[in-house]
Amino acid sequence: MAIPGRREPVVVERGAGAGGELVLRRAHDGHYEIISNGVFLMDTRNGESERLLVRAAAAGLAAPARMLIGGLGVGFSLAEALRLPQVAEVTVVEREPAVIAWHGPGGPLAPFSRDALSDPRVRVVRADLVGWPASAGQDGGDSGFDVVCLDIDNGPEWTVTPGNARLYGRDGLRMLAGLLTARGVLAVWSAGAAPAFEDLLRERFAHVEALPVPVPRGEPDMVYLARARAPR
Repeated sequence: MAIPGRREPVVVERGAGAGGELVLRRAHDGHYEIISNGVFLMDTRNGESERLLVRAAAAGLAAPARMLIGGLGVGFSLAEALRLPQVAEVTVVEREPAVIAWHGPGGPLAPFSRDALSDPRVRVVRADLVGWPASAGQDGGDSGFDVVCLDIDNGPEWTVTPGNARLYGRDGLRMLAGLLTARGVLAVWSAGAAPAFEDLLRERFAHVEALPVPVPRGEPDMVYLARARAPR
């Protein structure tokens, strides 16, 4: 129900996505919000934790580094990746065609990803990350990433799409670890602390860090870093 005196967001586009209804709307402050099946997913207002996800994961890596980003979202992670001098190429796996289109030339989200889809270092794969690694390598160059950044949902303990929960379990972590090079880093974004998930990371990886990122309201976002080798 609308609140008197409050300007409601304007729906820019609404459609059927791979996981249900997907809505892009513009708020009165000019920022965009993505809503999945009626649940708020993300917006363009901040993005500090998404940027940290990429920066912290790539820190200390020598060039050239190959990066995989699971989830295009509003483009903060991808834009940050392209700012890092050691990153030579980025593969983005995004299952929603609408999200990819919103970042295309002239799209409403293109300014937030800094028109990254036009960058020759970027390759966008339209696929569900849950199943995509099973075919990695079959279309060339889809294995051996130095960084894998996972930001496809609200985190391990609050998945908007139920199927995404598989990525945060033992089987999912085994699959993601299999995409990494020997020096590789897995970085996972979460909208809050996820102690049980951190325990699973410690089962699989030798070195795990949990980085809190303060937000204007509520508990901090979290970035989890996991490595087979100790960081430099």
